Amino acid sequence: MIRTFAFLVLALTIFPISAQYSFSGTVSEENGGKVIYLSLVEDYRKSSRIYLDQIVKKAAVDSTGFFQFKGNNLLNENRIYRIHLDDCLDNADSNHYLGQCSSSESVLFVANNNDVVQFPTSFENQALCTIQSTNPKSSFLLEVESLKEEMIFDFTNYISETNKKLNSRKWFHTLQKFGENTNEPLVELYLFDFLSDKKNETYSFYLNDILKNDYYSNLLERLKNSYPNAIFTQQYEAEIATDKQLATFKGQKSWSWKWTLLILFLISACLNAYLLITKRKNSKAKNKSLVEKLTPQEQKIVAQILQDKSNKEIALAMFVSHSTIKTHINNLYKKLGVSTRGEILKLFKK
Repeated sequence: MIRTFAFLVLALTIFPISAQYSFSGTVSEENGGKVIYLSLVEDYRKSSRIYLDQIVKKAAVDSTGFFQFKGNNLLNENRIYRIHLDDCLDNADSNHYLGQCSSSESVLFVANNNDVVQFPTSFENQALCTIQSTNPKSSFLLEVESLKEEMIFDFTNYISETNKKLNSRKWFHTLQKFGENTNEPLVELYLFDFLSDKKNETYSFYLNDILKNDYYSNLLERLKNSYPNAIFTQQYEAEIATDKQLATFKGQKSWSWKWTLLILFLISACLNAYLLITKRKNSKAKNKSLVEKLTPQEQKIVAQILQDKSNKEIALAMFVSHSTIKTHINNLYKKLGVSTRGEILKLFKK
């Protein structure tokens, strides 16, 4: 308690004025010089492993094992973030994307642009498994993982259909209640992804539960109140509507039932496609409007920045002086209303 209080006082002392996040921690010294990544997990169905399109920033681990992500370009609302470290991504190893990278270390946490989050090495010298944060909700996902380990033990303690049914009921209520008590719908979505996963033992119970438990519709209301414009709120609404229909027709064997399932699947697919297309159209329109503000030379510089090139590399590629590039970039910042390269990357992100 005293350590946590001292950490909070220190964080408030260091960051008293402007909104700025700082995510830092320590991993083993043998990782010195490696790249560590920060990802934003907007799609709760993509929380189980690493996805390239989720990565928003990278940093280097120093010789002591210390790393830090710092800036002011994240969302002001809470979101789920991931920090991960491994050898697969830089080596373009396909196993990385299949979740089979043996050297991977990863942690999921809740944070926003105002938070100071630290990941100290635990007393057992384990990395990325302890959280100290100015955001009281940051560690909830670690607590969920502890509960899931207890759940797995209960399921494997004795393998029988009776034990499976009893534990499904017990852990559904336990996990749902835990999520609701966090007062953070993002944690509930993370749990929903686990409980409704077709690959898990919990799926059959979920299909029965969704018809008689008003928890799911209540969660939708909480999402709409907290995150009304978020894509994951619309995604969840579409999923539970489809799953309720699936559960209603479960067990029916007539040909009409099969056609109903097909229609529901097509509706769900069309809705998800519409949401994705709308998002892409809005992004393209925004990018086109931004590009029209720029001169051809400035547009070329933006393209180089999106390739993560330094000012010197851009100057060499465009056959101009380093100072000329600096002048162009300053003009870019003014026209686009930004102050960092990270904000440019965010503006033109598709």
